[in-house]
Amino acid sequence: MSLFSTTYDVIVVGGGHAGSEAAAAAANMGAHTLLITMNLQNIAQMSCNPAMGGIAKGQIVREIDALGGYSAIVTDKTAIQFKMLNKSKGPAMWSPRAQSDRMQFAECWRTMLEQTKNLDFYQDSVNGLLFEQDKIIGVKTALGLEIKSKTVVITAGTFLNGLIHIGDKSFGGGRAGEGASKGITEDLVAKGFEAGRMKTGTPPRVDGRSLDYSKMIEQPGDENTEKFSYLPVTKNLTKQRSCWLTYTNPKVHNLLREGFERSPMFNGRIKSTGPRYCPSVEDKVNRFATKERHQIFVEPEGWTTCEMYVNGFSTSLPEDIQDKAIRAIEGFENVKFFRYGYAIEYDYFPPTQLTHSLETKLVKNLFFAGQINGTTGYEEAAAQGLMAGVNAALKVQGKDSFILKRNEAYIGVLIDDLITKGTEEPYRMFTSRAEYRTLLRQDNADLRLTPKAFELGLASKERNDRVLEKQRKTNLLIQFLEKTSVKQEEINPILEAKNLALVNQSMKLFKIAARPQLNFSDFKNVKKLNIFILDNNIDSAIIEQAEIHLKYSGYIAKEKNNADKLNRLENVMIPSQFNYQKVKSLSFEAREKLSKIQPTSISQASRISGVSPSDISVLLVYMGR
Repeated sequence: MSLFSTTYDVIVVGGGHAGSEAAAAAANMGAHTLLITMNLQNIAQMSCNPAMGGIAKGQIVREIDALGGYSAIVTDKTAIQFKMLNKSKGPAMWSPRAQSDRMQFAECWRTMLEQTKNLDFYQDSVNGLLFEQDKIIGVKTALGLEIKSKTVVITAGTFLNGLIHIGDKSFGGGRAGEGASKGITEDLVAKGFEAGRMKTGTPPRVDGRSLDYSKMIEQPGDENTEKFSYLPVTKNLTKQRSCWLTYTNPKVHNLLREGFERSPMFNGRIKSTGPRYCPSVEDKVNRFATKERHQIFVEPEGWTTCEMYVNGFSTSLPEDIQDKAIRAIEGFENVKFFRYGYAIEYDYFPPTQLTHSLETKLVKNLFFAGQINGTTGYEEAAAQGLMAGVNAALKVQGKDSFILKRNEAYIGVLIDDLITKGTEEPYRMFTSRAEYRTLLRQDNADLRLTPKAFELGLASKERNDRVLEKQRKTNLLIQFLEKTSVKQEEINPILEAKNLALVNQSMKLFKIAARPQLNFSDFKNVKKLNIFILDNNIDSAIIEQAEIHLKYSGYIAKEKNNADKLNRLENVMIPSQFNYQKVKSLSFEAREKLSKIQPTSISQASRISGVSPSDISVLLVYMGR
């Protein structure tokens, strides 16, 4: 089948994390999909650190997996270390994170995509878009091909007019060693889109053989590892590679300051906004001038390579300054560089120009996902890619969009924040951004989302049945705990071992197990419980679900109640293209913001900055409420 004669259902522009998930999702939903990328060798490249997950990001990866995406499976298959972060806090804060082998990660992604039905590949640069009035109909490539499509998903990452900075040097590029993409921004601006510029950066990569680890603190993975994917296709790690911790010091800071006047960040050559929560080392030294040291994590790039990622030392300072400053860090005295750190500026499009399906408001059938929407991070990009791919396929099939609410997924929070509030700096997900984080835990993403994925056709019947069985067994265990009593002779030794007050009568297991000081592992000698667990084949994941329910049922019920109230407002719809200017009772700012964003519901309108509760009351009257 020729590219010249084919009209695809979905064209995905860009093969990063967003593009890879978008292509997989669209193809798995039966859409004839074409993935166009500048270099097929760099599909799903880990451009920055060789890790997936972390605070809130780990929850997103689990959600992607529950929805049938590939990121979790690839991470598990290529992991070299696993940690569950925040384990000392409540389960809403537990966040999985894994270091991956960078080369294996990209190879595994490409292999999985090549095994995906309905997916074609083409290596070229897209430098133009084909429109028919207010609808997109295809793309133009650098080689002059015009490829037609019913929908297009743009996931261009940092490549749109990308400009790399190292000290006083600047040159075009989407990342080190790869050219920038030109033409897409210009076509979109000509169509009336608003564009902006953002910045991100990356640290040096160094030769691990030149480091002195005896001066650093070893950071091993968890002793009992878990994994990201809920599927049994991947296994827990049996061996791991350690990371290492060291620190900057006043000498390092002084050496860095010597290069400030040559820094593109301070001399005005970089005018765009960088990520607040992942600042460059020079920005940290400048902003926190009284702090004597900052953490530096030395992270291996794979099982066999000696290349190390210097996490915490992101910089665009001149090479000679980078060289001098890093050698003043303990353990780096004789360091050899593989490549220097750099900053990159790129085009993005304020995401208030999108609907919740990630389709643009100005041009039909055109979807944006990833850093083009102002986000930062592999996980945020992958989540948007999956949702854009799903909705592009649904659009072709003439079906309603698939939209996740804020109480259903971190992915729902991410997209709603972008669409409703916009962003003027690279957006990164945190647990604090989710008002229902007790509901949106990493352990229950499959229970929350796999039934939805099954309805979409992204999850198999076998996978959905596994989730239903997990829910059934969890409920069974909870019911057993609620109705089963144990004698004080069995309970008191457990309490005594924990220095807790003893009981003088039999008690329900539910009441004892709900105590915050006790864990299920403390009940290994309770005969009734152990027999039940063995007879019903209860595994650790089900025990964890039951234990969280026991200890946090009050919080969970409260959040569900609040979410139900929110959903009532979510169901009060606002007609499309509603004329807010005619509603004189609204404040001027509310009229301006509502006219620009065009919220679809009262709930969404209430989250727009500058729209007050009194403005919402006025709208409710207009909507007949």
